[in-house]
Amino acid sequence: MSTPVRQLFDLTGKTALVTGGSRGLGLQIAEALGEAGARVLLTSRKAGDLEESAGHLKERGIEALWIAADMSQPSEIVRVTQDAMARLGQVDILVNNAGATWGAAAEDHPLEAWDKVMNLNIRSIFLMSQAIGKHSMIPRKSGKIINVASIAGLAGNSADMSMVAYNTSKAAVVNFTRTLAGEWGKYNINVNALAPGMFPSKMTKGTIERIGEKALAGHAPLLRIGDDDDLKGATLLFASQAGKHITGQVLPIDGGVSAIIAA
Repeated sequence: MSTPVRQLFDLTGKTALVTGGSRGLGLQIAEALGEAGARVLLTSRKAGDLEESAGHLKERGIEALWIAADMSQPSEIVRVTQDAMARLGQVDILVNNAGATWGAAAEDHPLEAWDKVMNLNIRSIFLMSQAIGKHSMIPRKSGKIINVASIAGLAGNSADMSMVAYNTSKAAVVNFTRTLAGEWGKYNINVNALAPGMFPSKMTKGTIERIGEKALAGHAPLLRIGDDDDLKGATLLFASQAGKHITGQVLPIDGGVSAIIAA
Protein backbone atom coordinates (compact mmCIF):
# COMPACT_ATOMS: atom_id res chain seq x y z
CA MET A 1 0.00 0.00 0.00
CA SER A 2 1.31 3.44 -0.88
CA THR A 3 1.65 6.19 1.72
CA PRO A 4 -0.61 9.27 1.52
CA VAL A 5 1.42 12.19 0.18
CA ARG A 6 0.75 14.44 3.18
CA GLN A 7 2.13 11.73 5.44
CA LEU A 8 5.26 11.41 3.31
CA PHE A 9 6.13 15.07 3.93
CA ASP A 10 5.10 15.08 7.62
CA LEU A 11 8.00 15.65 10.05
CA THR A 12 6.00 15.36 13.27
CA GLY A 13 8.21 13.86 15.98
CA LYS A 14 11.44 14.56 14.07
CA THR A 15 14.28 16.76 15.26
CA ALA A 16 16.43 19.09 13.17
CA LEU A 17 19.70 20.94 13.71
CA VAL A 18 20.22 23.93 11.40
CA THR A 19 23.59 25.68 11.35
CA GLY A 20 23.60 29.29 10.26
CA GLY A 21 19.92 29.21 11.11
CA SER A 22 19.37 32.68 12.54
CA ARG A 23 18.63 34.49 9.29
CA GLY A 24 18.36 34.30 5.52
CA LEU A 25 18.33 30.89 3.88
CA GLY A 26 18.95 29.07 7.16
CA LEU A 27 15.91 30.62 8.78
CA GLN A 28 13.77 29.85 5.73
CA ILE A 29 14.89 26.21 5.93
CA ALA A 30 14.15 26.13 9.67
CA GLU A 31 10.66 27.49 8.99
CA ALA A 32 10.00 24.73 6.48
CA LEU A 33 11.14 21.99 8.83
CA GLY A 34 9.25 23.42 11.79
CA GLU A 35 6.04 24.03 9.86
CA ALA A 36 6.15 20.37 8.79
CA GLY A 37 6.27 19.34 12.47
CA ALA A 38 9.95 19.07 13.41
CA ARG A 39 11.52 20.41 16.59
CA VAL A 40 14.29 22.74 15.53
CA LEU A 41 17.63 23.69 17.11
CA LEU A 42 19.28 26.72 15.52
CA THR A 43 22.92 27.67 15.79
CA SER A 44 24.95 30.66 14.62
CA ARG A 45 27.52 32.99 16.16
CA LYS A 46 25.28 35.74 17.59
CA ALA A 47 22.98 35.03 20.52
CA GLY A 48 20.85 38.10 19.85
CA ASP A 49 20.06 37.02 16.30
CA LEU A 50 19.27 33.50 17.47
CA GLU A 51 16.94 34.66 20.21
CA GLU A 52 15.06 36.85 17.74
CA SER A 53 14.80 34.06 15.16
CA ALA A 54 13.66 31.49 17.71
CA GLY A 55 10.97 33.94 18.79
CA HIS A 56 9.90 34.34 15.16
CA LEU A 57 9.60 30.57 14.78
CA LYS A 58 7.68 30.20 18.04
CA GLU A 59 5.17 32.78 16.80
CA ARG A 60 4.54 30.39 13.90
CA GLY A 61 3.87 27.54 16.31
CA ILE A 62 7.29 25.93 15.92
CA GLU A 63 9.24 24.47 18.85
CA ALA A 64 12.58 26.23 18.44
CA LEU A 65 15.75 26.07 20.56
CA TRP A 66 19.09 27.75 19.96
CA ILE A 67 22.76 27.72 20.87
CA ALA A 68 25.35 30.34 19.94
CA ALA A 69 28.53 28.84 18.47
CA ASP A 70 31.18 29.43 15.82
CA MET A 71 31.07 26.55 13.35
CA SER A 72 34.57 27.33 12.09
CA GLN A 73 35.98 26.09 15.42
CA PRO A 74 36.19 22.29 15.90
CA SER A 75 35.74 22.62 19.67
CA GLU A 76 32.49 24.50 19.11
CA ILE A 77 31.20 21.74 16.86
CA VAL A 78 31.81 19.26 19.66
CA ARG A 79 29.89 21.52 22.05
CA VAL A 80 26.96 21.93 19.64
CA THR A 81 26.78 18.18 19.09
CA GLN A 82 26.71 17.48 22.81
CA ASP A 83 24.06 20.17 23.34
CA ALA A 84 21.93 18.88 20.49
CA MET A 85 21.99 15.34 21.81
CA ALA A 86 21.16 16.50 25.33
CA ARG A 87 18.30 18.77 24.31
CA LEU A 88 16.84 16.91 21.33
CA GLY A 89 17.68 13.33 22.28
CA GLN A 90 18.68 12.60 18.70
CA VAL A 91 19.18 14.50 15.46
CA ASP A 92 17.07 13.19 12.61
CA ILE A 93 17.84 16.02 10.18
CA LEU A 94 21.11 17.95 9.93
CA VAL A 95 21.20 21.07 7.78
CA ASN A 96 24.71 22.37 7.14
CA ASN A 97 24.03 25.96 6.12
CA ALA A 98 26.61 28.11 7.94
CA GLY A 99 28.82 29.86 5.43
CA ALA A 100 30.91 32.90 4.57
CA THR A 101 32.23 34.64 1.48
CA TRP A 102 35.10 36.93 0.61
CA GLY A 103 35.50 39.00 -2.52
CA ALA A 104 39.04 39.49 -3.83
CA ALA A 105 40.92 38.95 -7.07
CA ALA A 106 42.63 35.56 -7.09
CA GLU A 107 46.10 37.09 -7.41
CA ASP A 108 45.54 39.21 -4.30
CA HIS A 109 43.32 36.94 -2.21
CA PRO A 110 44.57 36.93 1.41
CA LEU A 111 45.49 33.52 2.77
CA GLU A 112 43.68 34.21 6.05
CA ALA A 113 40.51 35.00 4.12
CA TRP A 114 40.87 31.81 2.08
CA ASP A 115 41.21 29.81 5.30
CA LYS A 116 38.22 31.58 6.87
CA VAL A 117 35.98 30.66 3.94
CA MET A 118 37.24 27.08 3.70
CA ASN A 119 37.03 26.45 7.44
CA LEU A 120 33.40 27.50 7.64
CA ASN A 121 32.08 26.47 4.23
CA ILE A 122 33.52 22.98 3.95
CA ARG A 123 35.60 21.91 6.98
CA SER A 124 32.72 22.63 9.37
CA ILE A 125 30.33 20.62 7.17
CA PHE A 126 32.68 17.64 7.33
CA LEU A 127 33.14 17.92 11.10
CA MET A 128 29.45 18.54 11.83
CA SER A 129 28.33 15.63 9.64
CA GLN A 130 30.98 13.38 11.18
CA ALA A 131 29.93 14.26 14.73
CA ILE A 132 26.18 13.93 14.23
CA GLY A 133 26.69 10.83 12.12
CA LYS A 134 28.72 9.04 14.79
CA HIS A 135 26.62 10.12 17.76
CA SER A 136 23.09 9.97 16.35
CA MET A 137 22.53 8.78 12.79
CA ILE A 138 24.86 5.81 12.29
CA PRO A 139 23.90 4.05 15.56
CA ARG A 140 20.21 4.35 14.65
CA LYS A 141 20.78 3.66 10.92
CA SER A 142 18.64 6.64 10.04
CA GLY A 143 19.17 10.27 9.10
CA LYS A 144 18.87 13.07 6.59
CA ILE A 145 21.75 15.44 5.88
CA ILE A 146 21.13 18.53 3.78
CA ASN A 147 24.15 20.57 2.76
CA VAL A 148 23.68 24.08 1.42
CA ALA A 149 25.93 24.46 -1.60
CA SER A 150 25.41 27.09 -4.32
CA ILE A 151 25.21 27.32 -8.08
CA ALA A 152 28.57 29.10 -7.60
CA GLY A 153 29.96 25.62 -6.97
CA LEU A 154 28.74 24.34 -10.33
CA ALA A 155 30.81 26.67 -12.52
CA GLY A 156 33.38 29.44 -12.41
CA ASN A 157 32.59 33.14 -12.36
CA SER A 158 33.19 36.14 -14.55
CA ALA A 159 36.07 38.52 -13.89
CA ASP A 160 33.87 41.09 -12.14
CA MET A 161 32.77 38.64 -9.39
CA SER A 162 36.18 37.66 -7.91
CA MET A 163 34.98 34.91 -5.55
CA VAL A 164 37.61 32.21 -5.98
CA ALA A 165 37.49 30.94 -2.38
CA TYR A 166 33.70 30.89 -2.13
CA ASN A 167 33.20 29.14 -5.46
CA THR A 168 35.90 26.59 -4.67
CA SER A 169 34.41 25.86 -1.26
CA LYS A 170 30.94 25.33 -2.69
CA ALA A 171 32.29 22.99 -5.37
CA ALA A 172 33.84 21.02 -2.51
CA VAL A 173 30.42 20.87 -0.80
CA VAL A 174 28.96 19.38 -3.98
CA ASN A 175 31.46 16.53 -4.15
CA PHE A 176 31.48 16.03 -0.37
CA THR A 177 27.72 15.48 -0.63
CA ARG A 178 28.12 12.86 -3.34
CA THR A 179 30.97 11.09 -1.55
CA LEU A 180 29.28 10.96 1.86
CA ALA A 181 26.07 9.71 0.26
CA GLY A 182 28.04 6.84 -1.25
CA GLU A 183 29.68 5.94 2.04
CA TRP A 184 26.69 6.31 4.34
CA GLY A 185 23.93 4.83 2.22
CA LYS A 186 24.54 1.53 4.04
CA TYR A 187 23.44 3.28 7.24
CA ASN A 188 20.18 4.47 5.65
CA ILE A 189 21.41 8.08 5.75
CA ASN A 190 20.37 10.31 2.87
CA VAL A 191 22.84 13.06 1.98
CA ASN A 192 21.79 15.73 -0.50
CA ALA A 193 22.53 19.36 -1.25
CA LEU A 194 20.56 22.45 -2.13
CA ALA A 195 22.29 24.78 -4.59
CA PRO A 196 20.59 28.18 -4.34
CA GLY A 197 21.07 30.85 -6.94
CA MET A 198 20.60 34.52 -6.09
CA PHE A 199 18.51 35.08 -2.97
CA PRO A 200 18.31 38.27 -0.89
CA SER A 201 20.50 37.86 2.21
CA LYS A 202 23.15 39.64 4.21
CA MET A 203 25.79 37.80 2.15
CA THR A 204 24.31 38.90 -1.20
CA LYS A 205 23.24 42.41 -0.18
CA GLY A 206 26.34 44.07 -1.65
CA THR A 207 26.00 42.23 -4.97
CA ILE A 208 22.32 43.11 -5.28
CA GLU A 209 23.01 46.75 -4.50
CA ARG A 210 25.92 46.90 -6.96
CA ILE A 211 24.34 45.08 -9.89
CA GLY A 212 20.64 45.58 -9.18
CA GLU A 213 17.88 43.01 -8.59
CA LYS A 214 16.37 43.53 -12.03
CA ALA A 215 19.69 42.89 -13.79
CA LEU A 216 20.35 39.78 -11.71
CA ALA A 217 16.86 38.46 -12.37
CA GLY A 218 17.48 38.96 -16.06
CA HIS A 219 20.06 36.16 -16.00
CA ALA A 220 17.37 33.61 -15.00
CA PRO A 221 14.87 32.08 -17.44
CA LEU A 222 12.14 32.75 -14.85
CA LEU A 223 13.25 36.41 -14.72
CA ARG A 224 13.29 36.54 -10.92
CA ILE A 225 15.55 35.94 -7.96
CA GLY A 226 14.65 33.71 -5.03
CA ASP A 227 12.23 34.71 -2.29
CA ASP A 228 11.26 33.66 1.23
CA ASP A 229 9.44 30.51 0.05
CA ASP A 230 11.61 29.10 -2.70
CA LEU A 231 13.77 26.74 -0.61
CA LYS A 232 10.93 25.28 1.42
CA GLY A 233 9.65 22.63 -0.97
CA ALA A 234 13.08 21.24 -1.80
CA THR A 235 14.03 21.22 1.88
CA LEU A 236 11.02 19.10 2.78
CA LEU A 237 11.68 16.71 -0.10
CA PHE A 238 15.20 16.03 1.16
CA ALA A 239 14.24 16.00 4.86
CA SER A 240 11.20 13.74 4.71
CA GLN A 241 10.19 10.24 3.68
CA ALA A 242 9.10 11.69 0.36
CA GLY A 243 12.80 11.74 -0.56
CA LYS A 244 13.80 8.40 0.97
CA HIS A 245 15.10 7.08 -2.38
CA ILE A 246 17.09 10.25 -3.20
CA THR A 247 20.71 10.58 -2.11
CA GLY A 248 23.91 12.13 -3.41
CA GLN A 249 21.98 14.71 -5.42
CA VAL A 250 22.47 18.46 -5.82
CA LEU A 251 19.35 20.46 -6.61
CA PRO A 252 19.82 23.97 -8.06
CA ILE A 253 17.12 26.40 -6.96
CA ASP A 254 17.99 29.31 -9.18
CA GLY A 255 15.18 30.22 -11.55
CA GLY A 256 16.86 28.16 -14.27
CA VAL A 257 20.26 29.88 -14.31
CA SER A 258 22.23 26.62 -14.11
CA ALA A 259 20.21 25.15 -16.99
CA ILE A 260 21.64 27.71 -19.39
CA ILE A 261 24.99 28.36 -17.72
CA ALA A 262 26.96 26.55 -20.42
CA ALA A 263 25.40 28.76 -23.09
